[in-house]
Amino acid sequence: MVLSEFCGEYTADVALVDRELRIGESFDLKKRELIMGGKQVCLYYVDGFVKDHILQKLLEVMMNVKKMPDSPQTLIAREMPYIEAALYTDTERLVKEVLSGVSVFIIDGMKEAVAVNSRTYPARSVSEPENDKVLRGSRDGFVETLLFNTAIIRRRIRDPQLTVKVKTVGRSSKTDVAVCYMDDRVDRKLLNSVLKKLDAIDVYALSMGHESLAECLIEKKWYNPFPKIRYTERPDAATAMILEGSIILLCDSSPEAMMLPTSIFDFLQETGDYYYPPLTGSYLRLLRVAVFLLTIFLSPLWFLLIEHPEWLPQWLHFLDVDKEGALPILFQLLLVEFVVDGLKMASLNTPNTLNNSLSVVGGLILGDFAVQTGWLVPEVILYMGFVSIANFTQPSYELGYALKFMRMILLVLTALFDVTGFVAGTLLTLVLIASNKSVDGGRRYLYPLIPFNGRALKRLFLRVKLDCKKKEGKEGGKSK
Repeated sequence: MVLSEFCGEYTADVALVDRELRIGESFDLKKRELIMGGKQVCLYYVDGFVKDHILQKLLEVMMNVKKMPDSPQTLIAREMPYIEAALYTDTERLVKEVLSGVSVFIIDGMKEAVAVNSRTYPARSVSEPENDKVLRGSRDGFVETLLFNTAIIRRRIRDPQLTVKVKTVGRSSKTDVAVCYMDDRVDRKLLNSVLKKLDAIDVYALSMGHESLAECLIEKKWYNPFPKIRYTERPDAATAMILEGSIILLCDSSPEAMMLPTSIFDFLQETGDYYYPPLTGSYLRLLRVAVFLLTIFLSPLWFLLIEHPEWLPQWLHFLDVDKEGALPILFQLLLVEFVVDGLKMASLNTPNTLNNSLSVVGGLILGDFAVQTGWLVPEVILYMGFVSIANFTQPSYELGYALKFMRMILLVLTALFDVTGFVAGTLLTLVLIASNKSVDGGRRYLYPLIPFNGRALKRLFLRVKLDCKKKEGKEGGKSK
């Protein structure tokens, strides 16, 4: 895009903007020429992005101006009764603003264009996220409009230390990305690293929103499935992370917030834990840790034990399989892994009115017939059913699939190399977790275990009571 500065000559400036915006090629890009205060004025806007009543009211006021001021600054100060108004000489920035929904006035004799931010974006209601619900707590959630999302956070943190910086990413999409943090608590090294990486991104477009942004920020290794970024659609969770010193990235057109930095232990927390008393919250968190471990090791450990029934004490003989079925146990376990994913995909594409019923009935029918025909044994259905449901104890799909991949590798290695394979698969899981890195490359993925921070580790595994201090003053107590 080759642009130049405004020259102040009306015909040339209008021709420049017409050429860059390709006026006449798109039906929603509008141009309106007017006479205001004895001067020619050209208005550019995107139909569907402007608040009609506000722009109409503004035009009524400006049309009553008898003499147009010579200075655009005077025009804004005296004749333009609107809160958000700015001046632009950079035509590239002006074109971006028009395409973002800002209304722009080009006035004869003025070398600066007047921009009025009277835009509005189509947006759904601020409702509770479907995938991150709580029994207690707020029922609002992030939406696809960036300004709404920053306002929701600002509503919860009424502190001037809350800083929101906006970066533009993508040569064609020019997507706005907001960086939210507490200026007095943020890790400066991490902040500078994130800002530098955002400035260095050179892509055509962030077509997939936050996922495209994550791929630009992180150098991913294909063989390590563990997620490097934690996402949330809940404003209360994002706010809590900001107050703890983390950085939140909000991407326009995406309803999810990216929380940086991230460790594996962060996924063991949920927003719902904080809406219960400390004892209940600690129980739920410890239960989530136990389920997390069972999700990886339950089916491989059961497979190892039935391969060596002599290891089972008398009271655990019920774990053994009396009849293996038509397929070997290993193939049965792997088959159910794939079938569960197939049912998930079918459930996502099923109309909402039929979703629940078809998913439940489909799973029951397939499982029942698979046992009756001898393909599967009941124990496989039981353990894989538990593992499939247990994945939903934490809301991260990326972590769920990482655990699935490690579980399948454990199964295959155990089948090939017996106990040695089980130990090797366990060590491989630990190595992949330990070698994973967060965004800045400095903070360990196993923090606060490595490097060790006992206080932070305790707060991750136990729901600690909020530290409330009573205010002291002349009226409420002894003054200091």
